[in-house]
Amino acid sequence: MKKIKTIIFAVVATVCSALQSKAQVDKNSDLFKTLKKQDSIFFEKGFNQCDLEYLDNHIAEDLKFYHDQSGFQDRNSFFNNTKKYICSNPDVKPIRKVNASSLEAFPLFNNGKLYGAIQKGEHSFYIRENGKEDVLTSIAMFTHVWLLKGDDWVLSEALSYDHQDPSKSTVRINEIEQLLKDNHIPALGLGIIENGKLTKVEVYGTLDKNQKAPYNTIFKVASLTKPVFALTVLKLVDNGLLDMNEPLHKYWIDPDLKNDKRHKKLTPFLVLTHQTGFPNWRYMTDSNKLHFQFNPGEKYQYSGEGFEYLRKAVEKKLERSIEELAQEFLFKPAGMNDTRFWWDDFMDESRYAQNFDENGNNIETVKYYEANAAANLLTTVEDYGRFVAYVINGAELNQELFQEMKKHQVKLRENDFFGFGWEILTDFSDDEFAMLHTGKDPGVSTLAIMFPKSKNGYVVFLNGDNVNNIYEYLLTQKLYLGNELWDKR
Repeated sequence: MKKIKTIIFAVVATVCSALQSKAQVDKNSDLFKTLKKQDSIFFEKGFNQCDLEYLDNHIAEDLKFYHDQSGFQDRNSFFNNTKKYICSNPDVKPIRKVNASSLEAFPLFNNGKLYGAIQKGEHSFYIRENGKEDVLTSIAMFTHVWLLKGDDWVLSEALSYDHQDPSKSTVRINEIEQLLKDNHIPALGLGIIENGKLTKVEVYGTLDKNQKAPYNTIFKVASLTKPVFALTVLKLVDNGLLDMNEPLHKYWIDPDLKNDKRHKKLTPFLVLTHQTGFPNWRYMTDSNKLHFQFNPGEKYQYSGEGFEYLRKAVEKKLERSIEELAQEFLFKPAGMNDTRFWWDDFMDESRYAQNFDENGNNIETVKYYEANAAANLLTTVEDYGRFVAYVINGAELNQELFQEMKKHQVKLRENDFFGFGWEILTDFSDDEFAMLHTGKDPGVSTLAIMFPKSKNGYVVFLNGDNVNNIYEYLLTQKLYLGNELWDKR
């Protein structure tokens, strides 16, 4: 087995080197679509349906197949093993399915002429038994080398590796998907941070009750936008571009407040600690105008308006958009490559988790075309998980500012405080404390939490409203200190 692993690693290295020679082709290109179709036909016919004549005609004479658990096979052994172990019992047989959204394709050229392609992706294996639902047995990555023979494609090399036992997943797939179905929630995204590292990203269910939700599903996360904006502001402070206590009226005065001198008291500090005196949103008040409900700095009151006020002031001062600032100071250093404030030209709608109400009715998707510092961020579990891990590890802030971020700036109630952009809960076992934020919109329910002492945390994204049973299950049975968090709700 050690020898086989060495061979696999060598082949992977060779394939990766080849991948670097040509760029990945666009998913709308003819080559990508052709290979996607070829992959589907090849494994549906040759593996799932056991059309051995088709299989025989579409594997190269010198086929090499590398598997990280069952070893190396040449053409003859691959064909014979498929016949013996895959196709001997039609009533109980293995089935292979590909995660179509994971596919990537890279062309191979010789003197400018296309002669083949490399295809990468994720595939899953099931046991299919007559009269029963397919049972998931394994999830793995694959890399295939396809060669062009006339107008046809044949499989020349195949690697199947990084096999994962789904029973060792953070949650049992059948159990959670049934729970989602029972509560009219199509999709769950779960990210796990352990000892400061993002160790698991799991996505369950569907985007729209039909299409399977891919690993990189895009969720709207509502108020989980606020910690992202808050850290961007802290980065500006750390770089000397903004001061936490400078008056915002030098850069921005909301027209509704021009006759109220209290606007001169507003600072980044008061915004990030929710002490502006603003309502959450002006449209939720009788006047539909922005106004102070108490003097700035007097007490805590959660306010999206405050975050938007600060965004406009920062953009005016620095003459740059929040998108540009977040990209430079946060997204790039944190490795957040699939996060955006609005539906820009790079937004892949085919990966968006549509939103559903408590009865399972689809909520019309509203597309936003300008940034909001307090809401509407579009991101993936992996990206937001990276963000949480980045924060846990200090976010590359100077130590004094990082400690201020975790400090109890405002007391909300017993053992409950607010820092810079995060709520802070204390009195957990082992002297742990939690920094967390939630997000809630129609058809959106999200949670991000971290425990700075242990550097553990998690991200939960749901695209529905009827979420209590899901949270109870995850927190009381699966997640770090979840029982204690559930009891504090």
